[in-house]
Amino acid sequence: MGMSGRTVPRVAVLMGGFSAEREVSLSSGRECALALVEAGYDVVEVDAGRDLAGQLAAVKPDVVFNSLHGRWGEDGCVQGILEWLRIPYTHSGVLASALAMDKQRSKEAYRAAGLPVVASLLAPKADVCDRHLMDAPYVVKPSNEGSSVGVYIVQQGANSPPQLSAEMPDVVMVEAYVPGRELTTAVLGERALTVTDIVTDGWYDYNAKYSVGGSRHEIPANIPRDIYDACLDYALRAHKALGCRGLSRTDFRWDESRGVDGLILLETNTQPGMTPTSLAPEQAAWAGMDFPALCRWLVEDASCDR
Repeated sequence: MGMSGRTVPRVAVLMGGFSAEREVSLSSGRECALALVEAGYDVVEVDAGRDLAGQLAAVKPDVVFNSLHGRWGEDGCVQGILEWLRIPYTHSGVLASALAMDKQRSKEAYRAAGLPVVASLLAPKADVCDRHLMDAPYVVKPSNEGSSVGVYIVQQGANSPPQLSAEMPDVVMVEAYVPGRELTTAVLGERALTVTDIVTDGWYDYNAKYSVGGSRHEIPANIPRDIYDACLDYALRAHKALGCRGLSRTDFRWDESRGVDGLILLETNTQPGMTPTSLAPEQAAWAGMDFPALCRWLVEDASCDR
């Protein structure tokens, strides 16, 4: 890490941006900036605009801490800019970011690594609104945006196909709905941390994680040892299959009536939420690493050519 004559490394925290998840990114970024100041760094908050290269040239950071979420921030685009500018950065590189964001291609990578995934297909929006392309229950979601953009659950016995909003892209993913508990495991470096059970009220609503009181985190999850161990194993293998770096978080669904066969890998987040109460930082804290220490670890792990 080039100190350029500075006694304290300057860290630019990239936040905001222009994806559907701008607000989530701003709150994550502010929390990380506060933690990095506490960890002893010279911190500059950068609300990523179209002239990001110019913004960074003005700031002259030693490291970029990536707190962007959604398109541009976690799909390889901003990582490419940072590689071009040769500024060391946190989290995953260009290819892993792009792969993880493309839900169909990440599923292919998981399948190739022998990891369990659910049946899915990509289809034009018009076809999805016109007829059932899969037996209900199934889920319809964008194939390359964060989960906050719009997810439709078509329940068993639904007469008509879903009527998708104008915001949904022209091609969407249709995947079988997997019943059961939502589990998640964060990976930090080469280590899967623990398993959290995200307990929601009633039929699982994809918006619950964004609404106050919609869910609570049971950490570590109160699940059989073989399921716990499988989550750690699968999360680490998913992290490696996609080529992730730094911190990632892999989400699962577990149908307990089927034992370990009921454990399905949903997706890997290469830029998981980063507030102290977010899932990944909560797991790091459980493993003995408080929030400023986690942010410091990520800065020390930063590099180019990720």
